[in-house]
Amino acid sequence: MTRQPRVPLHRSLVVRLLATSLLVAVCAILATTWLAVQSTTRAIRQEQGRSLADDKSIYDTLLDHAATHRDWAGVDAVLAERADRLERRITLMTPDRQVIADSAPDGPSLQTARPSATVDPLQVDLGLTGGTERVDPRAVGPYRLTKRESNTTREMAERQLGCVRAESRADARVVVDPAGRASVQVSDPKDRGIVGFCLPDELTSPMPSEVAGIAQLETLTKTCLRELGAPTRVEIRADRTAVPSRDTSFDRQIDGCLRQARTAQLRAYVAPPALLFVTDETQGGAEPVFNLSRANVVRIAQVTGAVLVATVLITVLVGRRLVRPLRALTDATRQPMDEPARVPVTTRDEIGMLATALNDLAARREQTEALRRSMVSDVAHELRTPLTNMRSWLEAAQDGLAQLDTQLLTLLLDEALLLQHIIDDLRDLAAADAGDLRIHREPYFVADLLEQVVEAHRGAAEAAGVRLGTSVGTDLEMAVDGARLRQIVGNIVANAVRHTPAGGSVVVRLEVRDDQLAIAVSDTGTGIAPADQAKIFDRFWRADDSRTRSTGGSGLGLSIARKLAEAHGGTIGVESVPGRGSTFTVRLPIVVPARG
Repeated sequence: MTRQPRVPLHRSLVVRLLATSLLVAVCAILATTWLAVQSTTRAIRQEQGRSLADDKSIYDTLLDHAATHRDWAGVDAVLAERADRLERRITLMTPDRQVIADSAPDGPSLQTARPSATVDPLQVDLGLTGGTERVDPRAVGPYRLTKRESNTTREMAERQLGCVRAESRADARVVVDPAGRASVQVSDPKDRGIVGFCLPDELTSPMPSEVAGIAQLETLTKTCLRELGAPTRVEIRADRTAVPSRDTSFDRQIDGCLRQARTAQLRAYVAPPALLFVTDETQGGAEPVFNLSRANVVRIAQVTGAVLVATVLITVLVGRRLVRPLRALTDATRQPMDEPARVPVTTRDEIGMLATALNDLAARREQTEALRRSMVSDVAHELRTPLTNMRSWLEAAQDGLAQLDTQLLTLLLDEALLLQHIIDDLRDLAAADAGDLRIHREPYFVADLLEQVVEAHRGAAEAAGVRLGTSVGTDLEMAVDGARLRQIVGNIVANAVRHTPAGGSVVVRLEVRDDQLAIAVSDTGTGIAPADQAKIFDRFWRADDSRTRSTGGSGLGLSIARKLAEAHGGTIGVESVPGRGSTFTVRLPIVVPARG
C-alpha cells in the first residue's frame, strides 16, 4: 500500500479544533471578567439600596404608615425598630433630599445616593408589593365607616354569605376592608355571578358617612370627563367603582378619570411621597466604582494564561483521540474491493455513527456482490437450458440419430421462442433498472384489455383443466399503456394457471377501491408459504428448491409485472393461504384520459 501524503497543518482537524477552543476560551475569559465587574457593581448598588428584594417588609411597613397618617410624624420609632431588627440603615427623605427620619443620622451622607424606592400610598411600586392596585387599600380617606355602620355591613354580608352557600358550593367568606366595610369574597372568580345574584341592594348603597366622600369623588370624576370632552354620566358605587356602561371606550375613560379623582381626593389624607434608602450603617452615597489595580491585572493575566495552557493541552489530547478513529475509517475505505472493510465502533458520537454506517455500507456491498453473482448464475442457468436442448437435437440430427422433420423443427422453434422470451424479459428488467422503461398512455377501457388477456390464456387454461373467467365491477376508461397493462395481468394469469391444479379456477376481477383501480387475480391453486411471499417478486425465484422448469416459466414474470406496475405509478401485492390459493392485486392510480 502506497503511503498517503500528510494532511496540511492548516487543514488538520486538531489544528482547527485547537484554534476554535482557544477562541472560545478567550471569549469565555473576557466574558467572565466583564460579568465579574458587572456583578460586583450590581452587588454594591444593591447594598446601597437599589433593591429591596431581601426584605420587602421595610417598604410595606412605611407604606402602611403613610396610608394611615397625614404626615410622617412618629415615623422615627418605626424606622428605629426595623433598623435594629434588620441591622441596616434606613433613611427617609423628601423628594428634594431633606431628611425626614434616619436610623443612623451620624452615617455618611446619602445626598448623591440612588433611593431604594419611593414611598407613596397613592403610587404603589407593584414590583415590590406584587399586587395590581396602584392605590394602597389602607388609604381610606373620607370613607371610614362608624362602628355601627361597619356592624350593619357585616350583618348584610353574613346574610349574603348564607344565600351564596345555599345556592351553590362556592368557597366564600366575609372580609372587612380597612374602611370597615364588609363584603363576601369567593376564591374562584367564576363564582362571582352567584355573589351578584345574592347581593342585597343595601350592601351596594353608600353608608351615611360615605355619602359626602362619594359625592366629591363623583364630582371630580365628572370634571375630568368634561375636560376630556366625554359625557359626564357616571355613577359611583359604595366600593368606589363606577357602574359600567355599554360603551367599552367610555368605560376606559371613566376608569382613568376615576383613578385620577381618587388620587386627588386621598392626597390630603395620606403622608406626602418620600424617598427610601436602605443601606449599611457605614455606607456612603457615592456611586460605586470598580477599578482594576495593577495587582488585579497581573492576577487576571496569570489566570488567563493558565486557562489557555490547560485548554491547549486538553484540546491536543482530545483531538488526538478524535483523529484516531477517523484514521481507522480512512484505512478501512482503502481496503481492496474483494476484502471486507470492517471498522471497530469504539465511540457513540458522530464518529461512531460514521463507523457504523461504513460497516453497514460494507455489508450491503457484500450482499449486492452476492446478488450479482447469483444473478449471473441464474441467467446462465436459464439460458443454458434451451440452448442445451437445441444443441442436443441439432447434434442428433447431424449424426443421423434424429430426423429433421416438422416435429423436430417445431421443438427447436419452441426452444428458440423460450430463449427469446427470456432475453426479452431480461431486457425489460434492465430498462427498468436503468430508468429507461417508458410507458405510452392512451385511452382504454380496462375491462376490454382484461378480456383480451383472458382470451389469450384461455387455451392454456383449458389444456390444464382450469376454469378462467372475469368479474368486472366497473367499465372505467383511463389512460394506460395497453400493451404493458396486458403484460402485467398476463404474467400474473399465466403464473396462476401454472400453479392451479386441474379442476381449479382463476378469476380476474376489476373494481375501484379507495380512488384507485384495483385488478385482482385470484386462483384456487397451491398457495404460497408465508416465508416465501416476500420472495416471489425476486428475479429467477421459484418455490421449488431444485429450480427446474417442471412448472414452466423463467422466474421473471412477477418481477417484470412489479416493475411495469411501478412505471404506471402503482403497486402490486399478494395475499395467499397455502393449500387454498392466492390473490395478486395490482393497484393503479386513476388517470383520466385527456380529450382533444
